[in-house]
Amino acid sequence: MTKMKTSLAASALAMSLVLAFPAHADAGQTAVVQEAPLRAHLAFLASDLLEGRGTGQRGGDLTVAYLEAQAMALGLKPGNGDSFRQSVLIAGVKTQPAESTLKLEAGGKPLDLAFGRDWVFAPGDATAAHSFNAELVFVGYGITAPDQQWNDFKGMDLKGKVLVMMVNDPQPSAEQPNRFNGKGLTYYGRWTYKFEEAQRQGAAGVLLIHTTPTASYGWSVIQNSWSGVERFQLAAGTLGTPLQGWITDDTARALFSAAGQDLDALRAAAEKKDFKPVPLAARLHGDMKAAVRKVEQFNVAAVVPGTDPKLKDEVVIYSAHWDHLGKQGDSGDTIFNGAVDNASGSAALLAMAEQARKAPARRSQMFLWVAAEEQGLLGSAAYASSPLWPLAKTAANLNLDSLNFIGTTRDIGTQGSERTELGKLAETAAKAMGMQIAAAKPDLAGGYFRSDHFNFAKNGVPAFSVTSGRDYIKDPAGAKAKADAYGKRYHQASDEYDPGWDLSGMVQTAQYTLNLGRLIANGAKLPEWKAGDAFAVPRN
Repeated sequence: MTKMKTSLAASALAMSLVLAFPAHADAGQTAVVQEAPLRAHLAFLASDLLEGRGTGQRGGDLTVAYLEAQAMALGLKPGNGDSFRQSVLIAGVKTQPAESTLKLEAGGKPLDLAFGRDWVFAPGDATAAHSFNAELVFVGYGITAPDQQWNDFKGMDLKGKVLVMMVNDPQPSAEQPNRFNGKGLTYYGRWTYKFEEAQRQGAAGVLLIHTTPTASYGWSVIQNSWSGVERFQLAAGTLGTPLQGWITDDTARALFSAAGQDLDALRAAAEKKDFKPVPLAARLHGDMKAAVRKVEQFNVAAVVPGTDPKLKDEVVIYSAHWDHLGKQGDSGDTIFNGAVDNASGSAALLAMAEQARKAPARRSQMFLWVAAEEQGLLGSAAYASSPLWPLAKTAANLNLDSLNFIGTTRDIGTQGSERTELGKLAETAAKAMGMQIAAAKPDLAGGYFRSDHFNFAKNGVPAFSVTSGRDYIKDPAGAKAKADAYGKRYHQASDEYDPGWDLSGMVQTAQYTLNLGRLIANGAKLPEWKAGDAFAVPRN
């Protein structure tokens, strides 16, 4: 009886997939994602041969060549003129603390600080050497948010200053329980926003005050990302401030105390709208040295042209990042394969593109593999600043990152879709496959702002990442345990492909994403943001 129920469920799912496709597709052709090619691509992309697909490493170059060759083999059209590649110029930056003489002084005396233990810093403008003699100013959360009627700077001239900021954003209060999305993190709370805003203020640098609750991770994460490793940033376009860095909470307390200030009192003041920047009796001075190299990486873009004479000039973009952490260390397992993160998404795009090629939609569809996501969404940022397809004619971006390797689910994650008209389409696509949208949770860590779709959203394109559901059909308790166990493998050398994986859930996620994309590609008009949303701006 159990086998019969399973067979019936599988048949129902297969039928729902077929029914989800528009009637305009060629007779006998449907865009049904197949497991065999998805598994083959996943196994190869996650293999040791590609050495973890590291940015600026040999494995990254091999990955781009593989994706390009597969796009050609599938008969897809190049997304960049006659090329599948889009150049992404990146600077690799590695701070040299032993050669740097940077010091923080307060009350006329230097603080005894050790790089890594107490603070970290690096150039944000891809420049190897800088000299500083700059005043420090505490600017609270460092936020300018017209949609929240919030401005921490109050018109103060901060050119050439080093700004000391808190991470996260103003917390909900009894009077305003929903300000800055209540308990959920907004983009104003992300450290990336803080660095961007400091640059807009003309600052010489920015130092973020770390606490585990406000950052959502411990100081060790900062240490591992900034100490003794090469960090990457875009080498062209708008660059960051000369100095970017973090200080521990203990360092901040020592600094503020020596400068004659009460850190806790200033933190409390920064929770109020009338907060004004506070100059500190402290300075940053000395030289900062870093090793800087320039490397060229590539996004890979392939297109299935639309069938409608007019609508084919508009496009739906499916994206996934091809990179992972590459080779690291000198002993043990030095290859960080990134099977789930994100060979899974990259493989899914290839399997989806194969089917989209057989049954095109009215609008064009682009399959975009972006570079250097692990280095700060750099490939998608480069695309958004120099798009291969006008953003004004880009209907939506659906992103895939770290897909379900456990089994099929009754739900699917579309958090962020509710901010736009994509929300209703997401529900329609889920219902057609016998699924439901996973219940939304408070975005405490700002997940919406930490994946490649966000660079499209910032530029007015409705965008979100499709994520795996958690309501597993088979062995729910065991499946959930497997999903939870992946947390220990995330960004570790142990994120490796297992031939025993049940990829039915990965196929399901890929199929759902393609179905949703086709609904958008065949729709009467371009989806829009909901009125009043922070990203409801014209597509650039």
